[in-house]
Amino acid sequence: MITRRLFCSALAACGLLAATASHAEERFITVSSTTSTEQSGLFGHLLPIFEKASGIKVRVVALGTGQALDMARRGDADVVFVHDKPAEEKFIAEGFGVKRQEVMYNDFIVVGPKTDPAKATGKDILEGLRRIEAAKAPFVSRGDKSGTHAAELRYWKAAGVDLDKAKGPWYRDTGSGMGPALNTAASMNAYILADRGTWLSFKNRGDLGIIVEGDTKLFNQYGVILVNPAKHPHIKQADGQKFIDWLVSSEGQKAIAEYKIGGEQLFFPNAKS
Repeated sequence: MITRRLFCSALAACGLLAATASHAEERFITVSSTTSTEQSGLFGHLLPIFEKASGIKVRVVALGTGQALDMARRGDADVVFVHDKPAEEKFIAEGFGVKRQEVMYNDFIVVGPKTDPAKATGKDILEGLRRIEAAKAPFVSRGDKSGTHAAELRYWKAAGVDLDKAKGPWYRDTGSGMGPALNTAASMNAYILADRGTWLSFKNRGDLGIIVEGDTKLFNQYGVILVNPAKHPHIKQADGQKFIDWLVSSEGQKAIAEYKIGGEQLFFPNAKS
C-alpha cells in the first residue's frame, strides 16, 4: 500500500513538473495596445491567424494610447500598437522604441443624439464641435490620455474652443476606454468622438447615430513599434519583430482588410512595402 502511494505521488509530481515545464516553454509576447483594437474585435480576428502561423502567443493589454506607451516605457510590453503619431514619435525620440511602422487606418466620427439638438450634422468636425459647445449640449470625453482623447483635444483647439474656460456640466470626462465611454454617451444621449471600428461593433447604441463623418481631419492612423531592448534587455526582440513583420506583410495586411462587421470593413491596411 505504501509503495503504491509513493508511486502515485511520484507520478503526480512528474505530471506537475511536466505541466510547469510546458507552461514555461510557451512562447508569447506582450502587446500594449489601444482599447479600439481590442473592443472592435480586431485582435480576436487577427491573433489566432498569427498564432497558428508562428506558434507565438500574443497577450494583449488594452489601454489608452498614452497608458500603452507608458507601459512600454517601463519595459512591461514587447510591442506597442497604438494610434497617436505625435506621441509615438516622441516615444521613439526618447529611445524607448526601435522603429515606427504604419499598419492601417480608419477614421474618427462624432456620434450623438439622432435628434441632433446642437445641429452639428455635417462633414466639418470643427464646425460640429463649435455648435456642440455653443449649445452646451451634453458631450462625453474619454479623458484618458488615449489616442482618441488626444485627437479630440486637438480638434477642440483647432475649432477655437478653450476647454479650460468652456468646460461645464455639459462636458463629461469619463477616464474610460472607448466602449465604456460610448455606454455613458448612450445613457446620457450625448455627443462623443469615437473611432469608427469600435462604433461599428458597439451594440448598446440607444438613440445615438453618426453626426459628423467624412472630414479629412478625422483620419486615424495606427502604428506599431518594437520596444527598444537597449533600454530593457528582457524584451523579446525576435518574437516581437516577427509579430510586427507579420502585421505589415501581405498576409497580415490581407487579414486586417478581411475583418468586417455587417459587411463593413473596419480597418484599412496601409503598411509601406
